[in-house]
Amino acid sequence: MHPDRENSWTPPADAGEQPRQVRRILRLFRPYRGRLAIVGLLVGASSLVSVATPFLLKETLDVAIPQGRTGLLSLLALGMILSAVLSGVFGVLQTLISTTVGQRVMHDLRTAVYGRLQRMSLAFFTRTRTGEVQSRIANDIGGMQATVTSTATSLVSNATSVTATVVAMIALDWRLTIVSLVLLPVFVWISRRVGNERKRITTQRQKQMAAMAATVTESLSVSGILLGRTMGRSDSLTASFAQESERLVGLEVRANMAGRWRMAVITIVMAAMPAVIYWTAGLALRFGGPDISLGTIVAFVSLQQGLFRPAVSLLATGVQIQTSLALFQRIFEYLDLPVDITERERPVRLDRIKGEVRFEDVEFRYDDKGGPVLDGVDITVPAGGSLAVVGPTGAGKSTLGYLVPRLYDVTGGRVTLDGVDVRDLDFDTLARAVGVVSQETYLFHASVADNLRFAKPDATDEELHAAAKAAQIHDHIAALPEGYDTVVGERGHRFSGGEKQRLAIARTILRDPPVLILDEATSALDTRTEAAVQDAIDALSADRTTITIAHRLSTVRDADQIVVLESGRVAERGTHGELLERDGRYAALVRRDAQLQPTN
Repeated sequence: MHPDRENSWTPPADAGEQPRQVRRILRLFRPYRGRLAIVGLLVGASSLVSVATPFLLKETLDVAIPQGRTGLLSLLALGMILSAVLSGVFGVLQTLISTTVGQRVMHDLRTAVYGRLQRMSLAFFTRTRTGEVQSRIANDIGGMQATVTSTATSLVSNATSVTATVVAMIALDWRLTIVSLVLLPVFVWISRRVGNERKRITTQRQKQMAAMAATVTESLSVSGILLGRTMGRSDSLTASFAQESERLVGLEVRANMAGRWRMAVITIVMAAMPAVIYWTAGLALRFGGPDISLGTIVAFVSLQQGLFRPAVSLLATGVQIQTSLALFQRIFEYLDLPVDITERERPVRLDRIKGEVRFEDVEFRYDDKGGPVLDGVDITVPAGGSLAVVGPTGAGKSTLGYLVPRLYDVTGGRVTLDGVDVRDLDFDTLARAVGVVSQETYLFHASVADNLRFAKPDATDEELHAAAKAAQIHDHIAALPEGYDTVVGERGHRFSGGEKQRLAIARTILRDPPVLILDEATSALDTRTEAAVQDAIDALSADRTTITIAHRLSTVRDADQIVVLESGRVAERGTHGELLERDGRYAALVRRDAQLQPTN
């Protein structure tokens, strides 16, 4: 396993990336600007209410109590109580709205990433670990939860509170305000340094979490457990996972401790500021400075303590935002992945599909660095006809078949369906037109019925049974205690290889595509099971255009046309009889195949 391997695509470096990234994050909230405006009003109202309390306190100490005005004292006390009640109500409402908006943004991000990955070509998934993909959706987006649900509101709320409080402090006494805020620029600089440090550590931590997720996905799957147990590697896999987890422990500690001492110094200094204010005011009175009333000093200190909480929170929020940029960057990397296979702006839709398939001077290569996998391939498969593609391993057989449903796109020439380039067809037409049954049968961890209905969600029970009967799997399903409600297990491991293949064939029969791609659908089966599956395939292939990628040549003798691929080129073509008479590459493959067949 390679826990440090990342997706091969990386975005270009750009010095101006962070400002653009911040603007892009803000755009995520654009659809919810109405709700955010309400949050802003609540924040403003809450800040005004909280700032009013110190002024009520000043009047209480300087006027109401010294002058014995009980009526005024009662009103001022009532005002302070009402201020506390309103602050609490406003706080609950803004939390409700901001949390809802944040969760909607997270939903939008998850859906956008998943939708983007659904549009990626097969090549992307062949070079990217499944656990890495899962980690981006679960860990990275999950790690942003605090940022998108509360940070934006916290930022606005604290900024508003700080601004309103500073204005109120200046209104009380501008000299004491200067003393209170003299160190604020230093605190901002420290918080930015801490934020950058945590961002770097967070990037490393998320990569490590992705590596762990990939390890878990691979080693704790049914196939991974089977491999680990049969190879006697369970202990070594556990030890390897423990090492990965140990690395994550170190990164988590570093992420949580980064800048803690510096932020603690800020907290200590700001907590000590009331003492400095009392000391400053006392010296001013002692040495003939400006006369400051007791009420003003107490009100000012109250405002300053009210400033302390949002100011520290504002600095911490800035650190959190810088840290979360690392998570947003990883998500944006996936959202910015170039989509290789796209639909035309005005795609062609075919309502009636005959099923003629043509490969016209087809060339395909995976990237610019490697040589062509297919080169100059010209093949015509008439509607309802059958083509068998044979050849040695690595000749490009499966790739040729995958070009028809656009799992890959040609890099030269074209593939047509009923005379239309498949790149010009809309995705719905291609999905209706082409069915694929591969050697790697995939079944969801769901019931047999749900797996079959994946091909046709509105299929009736009668249609399910008919498709299963055609695939020669109905009797087996009906004999199960729960019948079609039987859960197939992870990747279908409760069924044998032949049973899974017949379920896949039944699923394709239910979809009823006019063009069928059979990619070595029986190569992993024993001879007896292969015969049963082949009967099901024969039923599926009837009256359809069929392209069979074959490993065992016994399955392709009756094909209308057989093509031998070698190094991505057509080496021979003809019927079974014609190619045997030619005594070339195909005849050699038949002799080899006969020698490999078991004898009784």
